[in-house]
Amino acid sequence: MAVEMAVTLGSLRLKNPVMLASGCCGYGLDMESYLDLNRLGGACLKGLSVAGSEGNPPPRIWETQGGMINAIGLQNVGTRRFIEEKAPRLRGYDTAFVANFYGHTVEEYVEAARQLDAEPCLAALEMNISCPNIQEGGIHFGTDPAMVHAVTKACREVMRKPLWVKLSPNASDVVAVARAAEEAGADALTCINTMPAMAIDVERREFRIWNKIGGLSGPALRPIAIRIVYQVSRAVKIPVVGIGGVATANDAIEFLLAGAKAVQVGTALFADPQCPYSILDGIEAYCERHGFLSVEALIGQIKDPGPRPGCHE
Repeated sequence: MAVEMAVTLGSLRLKNPVMLASGCCGYGLDMESYLDLNRLGGACLKGLSVAGSEGNPPPRIWETQGGMINAIGLQNVGTRRFIEEKAPRLRGYDTAFVANFYGHTVEEYVEAARQLDAEPCLAALEMNISCPNIQEGGIHFGTDPAMVHAVTKACREVMRKPLWVKLSPNASDVVAVARAAEEAGADALTCINTMPAMAIDVERREFRIWNKIGGLSGPALRPIAIRIVYQVSRAVKIPVVGIGGVATANDAIEFLLAGAKAVQVGTALFADPQCPYSILDGIEAYCERHGFLSVEALIGQIKDPGPRPGCHE
């Protein structure tokens, strides 16, 4: 039985549901020695800002039980250098490249979106809303539905490409944030970004990373990401992409059953840069084994008896 692996996210069609996650594959070009990017559904590129950033001093990464803590500091070459130096090499690939972008004011977000929207190698833009709004005293965009609505609407007005909004797990009401992004014009939501975490060297009595607090990614994040994907996909009508600890086909299938239309592979690439191949093969084998003629038919097919009242602890 041939399984149709393609999935659609609004107006964007991916040849399969497996993508590379932003921050873990550089600008895509970094993976050329390890992967045939044309075999993947797509790749979300390293976060870009208008001005660029040198990032944080080292140490910036610490492997921990069940994942990794990083505080790279959003190091990037800036939107203009990306368009001039990186994008020309991406234009020959037959896969969906998605540019992740960020800012610290609405105006910075809008200018980054405007510049990247004109780049032909990009199939969509993914907005990182986990950044602090310096005009609002450092409050993170992604924790406040009103700010999410404002920045999403402002970017949507200067763009033609699909706009994905990458949700933060730190919002007190992530469903409210998701609905705000949808109402403001987001074409898809990606769930989720990393969670704040810390590690300490007890012998030296020092922080493991220079920034003290970094973002936790990897398997430890997956149960939280699955929960958020499940909640968000049932609260909005736009597609949801799942991120967080995807290393095996079963991990990806969890997200698909919970309601994600595609998944992004990130931290697992550091241990096995070719794991997207086995994930793809495993999804296809699962569909064959369970009688699904397409990946689309699998999405959201968790046996769901409805709300279960009571304590969650």
